[in-house]
Amino acid sequence: MSTPIGYFEQMYATSRDPWSFESRWYDARKHALTADVLPRRRYRSGFEPGCSTGMLTSRLAARCDRLLAVDAIEAAVRAAAERVADQPHVTVRAARMPRDWPDDTYDLIVLSELAYYFDDADLAELLDRVAGSLERGGDLVAVHWRHRVAEHARSGDEVHAQLAALLGLHRMARHEETDFLLEVFTSDPRSIAQREGLV
Repeated sequence: MSTPIGYFEQMYATSRDPWSFESRWYDARKHALTADVLPRRRYRSGFEPGCSTGMLTSRLAARCDRLLAVDAIEAAVRAAAERVADQPHVTVRAARMPRDWPDDTYDLIVLSELAYYFDDADLAELLDRVAGSLERGGDLVAVHWRHRVAEHARSGDEVHAQLAALLGLHRMARHEETDFLLEVFTSDPRSIAQREGLV
């Protein structure tokens, strides 16, 4: 079973920032690394499912012409929307993944601390949605906590192993630490230097 929605509702009922994203250096650094690892300077259309309070969203917004960020919890959606209210190219709305996955396509999809909450069936659907929504030449960025958590259906390492098995995607970058794994997958096997004609 995927992590029940009630777990997240309870977290946000007791705190506006239940994971302390606004105050922890660990998360500020990880969000900065996630934005900095993006292979392109600019993206036409980005999608961030599970945006929480929008701390990463605000960094991604600076790199996207259009960005959709969603979360299943209304309190998180309100917090994220307030954070990016001065950026009209960002849309924040409520949606439960994977069932409410949008029909649009994207040249950037960011899975940040999300996929380990899903059971086998929901994760398989999520990965199918990613594969169907990522445009040719688009980039998939994934970052996940590596330690075991009772509410997680699997570890971050297991999530990334399944992402690596997606047909048609190549791993462009991998940043591994004791606490988290950050990877970039793309359908364009060329390096950044090759893309810019340096090699």
